[in-house]
Amino acid sequence: MLEFPRWKYFVIVLVLFISALYALPNVYPQDPSVQVSNGSEPVPVEMKGKVEAALKTANITPKSIETDASGKLLVRMNSADDQTRANDVVRPLLGEGQSVALNLVSTVPQWLRNIGARPMPLGLDLQGGVHFLMQVDQKAALEKRMDGTAERIRTALQNDKIPYGSIERMADSSVAVVLDPSANKDKAQSLISTTLSSGVAMGAGNPYTVTEQGNTLLVRVNEAALQAVSADAVDQNRNVIADRINSLGVAEPVLQRQGTDRLVVELPGLQDMAEAKRQIGATATLEFRAVTGDLTAAAEAERSGIIPPGSKLYRMENGAPILLSKRVLVSGDELLDAQVTPDPKSGMPSVSVTLTGEAGKRMFNHTVNNVNKQLATVYIDRIPVTTKDANGNEVQSSRTQERVIAAPNIAEPFGERFNTTGLTNEQATDLAKQLKSGALAAPMDFVEQGVIGPSLGRENVERGVQAVLYSFVFVLFFFLVYYRMFGMITCLALLLQMVMIVAVMSIFGATMSLPGFAGLALSVGMSVDANVLINERIREELRAGVPPKAAIAVGYDRASGTIFDSNMTALLAGVALLAFGTGPLKGFAMTMIIGIMTSLFSAVTVSRGIATLIYGKRKKLKSIAI
Repeated sequence: MLEFPRWKYFVIVLVLFISALYALPNVYPQDPSVQVSNGSEPVPVEMKGKVEAALKTANITPKSIETDASGKLLVRMNSADDQTRANDVVRPLLGEGQSVALNLVSTVPQWLRNIGARPMPLGLDLQGGVHFLMQVDQKAALEKRMDGTAERIRTALQNDKIPYGSIERMADSSVAVVLDPSANKDKAQSLISTTLSSGVAMGAGNPYTVTEQGNTLLVRVNEAALQAVSADAVDQNRNVIADRINSLGVAEPVLQRQGTDRLVVELPGLQDMAEAKRQIGATATLEFRAVTGDLTAAAEAERSGIIPPGSKLYRMENGAPILLSKRVLVSGDELLDAQVTPDPKSGMPSVSVTLTGEAGKRMFNHTVNNVNKQLATVYIDRIPVTTKDANGNEVQSSRTQERVIAAPNIAEPFGERFNTTGLTNEQATDLAKQLKSGALAAPMDFVEQGVIGPSLGRENVERGVQAVLYSFVFVLFFFLVYYRMFGMITCLALLLQMVMIVAVMSIFGATMSLPGFAGLALSVGMSVDANVLINERIREELRAGVPPKAAIAVGYDRASGTIFDSNMTALLAGVALLAFGTGPLKGFAMTMIIGIMTSLFSAVTVSRGIATLIYGKRKKLKSIAI
């Protein structure tokens, strides 16, 4: 007999209600907006009044001005043109540590947001936004690692009281340890190997090799460890860049590692590429080094080209040479926090920095033993350089700029907290902002960048919706003609499946991209295929003389196993694509997987429930429209 339990009807109605509720936010459009943020702090209340007054003066009427839950100020505009004009008006109003970005903001009602209903995120190809491909500077990453290695060796030799002449990182990124003639060379070599192997995973082997050349020990890193240095730098930079992106207010940023040394950054909805590039790629940082010679010694070193051992020649802001220690006392990645404050003596901008505990102890020990001696602050930044190759193609690269912004005498010992001066207000503000989010583990260069405009994104959305809609209408027409009433049942089940897919993607925050529309269209075809199997099975039973009600029941029962097997095969393929694919393939696979799982429910359970509702209570059923 053709029966369908009431509890299953209840489940279908419940699923339909929840799906419709959580798919509803996708109906609401997004407002172009100008977003003002103040780092991790809320935007000051008076900023709202300033923005309102400035927009009124410029004859720009905003849709609304509000402060969101995270403390950011949102200025909703009526059009993209108004958004651009408002951005130009708001930018001069920014205070210290504040930033402005162009964004798209949802108009979903508060009651829907209260239950966690939100629109599914749109990918860069649908919403528009900014795309970057960044590559880690392997040479700089290795140099930084070997500087740390040199410091570990220096500490180990000092603790074991093994005398040495110098420890320097060479041009080929090896570390040369020149031992004192009285030193026990074998003991030193054993100590260095033991020190550098500590912290290495069991069975991984020591990534360093120590070779002997006379009275010098050369420490090199092997090829496998070289690749690991780049990979580690990308992973660490990914976390730092994610923190920096938060200040831009991008809802669904994409950060994906590509290979061992590249990072893909996609910021949907953001249109201000210059601001995004400035915030994300900022590499300016500080280093603190001891001054190793007076002005006369520095001038002589510059004239003769002979640099004293353990020293390096730098330049002050006024162009004068200065000799600093090759040993970095404190580097940028050891700064915990930074605030812009006016210098109490000069009134000029200064950055109040807070060091890590270990760096603070190191700074205190140095300043205690070097009162009235100079300590230099080195400002390091990377300047982008565009050149052309032999074929006339642009080649993006960069050069490192290092300059000493201050070299005052140490008046008294200090440790974890102190001020540094010598920066402009803009430099101090930008530096404090990025030091808060953390310094990059290694510099990264922009090797590819681009902006997808919102108009192109809307066009892609329209085309994707049209493709899915046309496929649905064609299926509807064909099934109504070929299967009549059961064609209508199939289309109702298919409509519910589409709502379920959108709802599931919205609930889990799965990003819809252009390939995702292809996966959606494919899931429509696979769901239809399941209903074709059911309908043809029912027809076979009717031809065999089976009564209509029994034919419907047998058709669903016998086709269900085949449908399940075929969908499981496709599901495994989708999982493989999701696990091993990247970028567009992941978007396609995600939509396909959700489509397959919902089609099992809609094609088998929902369509059977509708068929039972139509034919189940008829006592004298002689024929069915199929």
